[in-house]
Amino acid sequence: MHLVNVKSILSPKNGMNLYRGCTHGCIYCDSRSKCYGMDHEFTNVAVKENSIELLKEALRKKRKSCMIGTGSMSDPYMSLEKELKYTRRALEVIDNFGFGVTLITKSDLVLRDIDLLSSINRKSKAVVQMTLTTADDELCKIIEPNVCPTSKRVRALEILRDNNIPTIVWLSPILPFINDTRGNILSLLDMCKRVNVKGIICFGMGLTLREGNREYYYKKLDEHFPALKDQYIKLYGNSYVISSPREGALMKLFHEKCEALGILHDNNKIFSYLETFEEPTLF
Repeated sequence: MHLVNVKSILSPKNGMNLYRGCTHGCIYCDSRSKCYGMDHEFTNVAVKENSIELLKEALRKKRKSCMIGTGSMSDPYMSLEKELKYTRRALEVIDNFGFGVTLITKSDLVLRDIDLLSSINRKSKAVVQMTLTTADDELCKIIEPNVCPTSKRVRALEILRDNNIPTIVWLSPILPFINDTRGNILSLLDMCKRVNVKGIICFGMGLTLREGNREYYYKKLDEHFPALKDQYIKLYGNSYVISSPREGALMKLFHEKCEALGILHDNNKIFSYLETFEEPTLF
C-alpha cells in the first residue's frame, strides 16, 4: 500500500475509485491490463489520500443530486478498507450531501456499512452490486483467493435484502472449461432468486484477456489447471474476447431461467436503473 494525491475523484459519469490496484487476487482480473497505465505493482494498492476532500468539493458543486458509483476498477471493500475506511467515509459524504450510491464488490465487508447504505436508501437509492462466478466455494477459493467465498456473498445479499437495500448481481466472468457448466449457472440463478436480487448483469459466458491480465491468468492456469493454458492458446490465440464453447446454450439457459424466476436480465434496463437518481418519497 502507498499513498498518492490525485487531481480529481469523479469521472464524467460520476464514478470514482478510492483505491488503485487490488488485493483480492482474482486470477482473471481485467484491471491488471497494461492499457490502464498503472505505474506500480497491482497488489501494492495506491490509496488516494485526498479523495474524500475531493469528493466533498465535487458534490458541493453539483447542481443536481445524482447516483455516485464505485468499484468499477478496484473493489471498495478489499482487506485494507477494514482499517482505512475510505469507502465508509465516502458513503458518509454521499449521505450528508443527499446523493445516491451504487457500488460493486465481492466482499461481505459491505455489511459493515449497512447503516449508511440504509440511510442513503431512505433518502434516495443505495444499490449493492455483488459479483458471483461460481456456486462452488472450493473453486471460488482458487479463482478469487483473497476474498470471501460465494456462500458468504450470498449471505450478505440476504442480509441486504432483509434491510430493504436493492441488489444486483454480476454473473461474470464465466471461465471456459472451469465454471462454464449448466449446473453452475442454474445454482447461481437459484441463489439469486432466494435472496431476491433485482437483476443480473451478464454480457456473455466467457472473459476478456489482453496484455497484462492474460499473462497472469495463464500463470494461474498452470498452477491450478494443468494443460488448460495450451487448450486456451489453441482455441483463442491472442483474442480479447474468450467465449465459452457452450456460450450459446448457456446464454439461452440464463435468459430463460431469469424470465421464469422473474429476475430482470436486460443489461440496458439494469444500467438505466443504476444510473437513475430517485427523489425521496414524501408522505
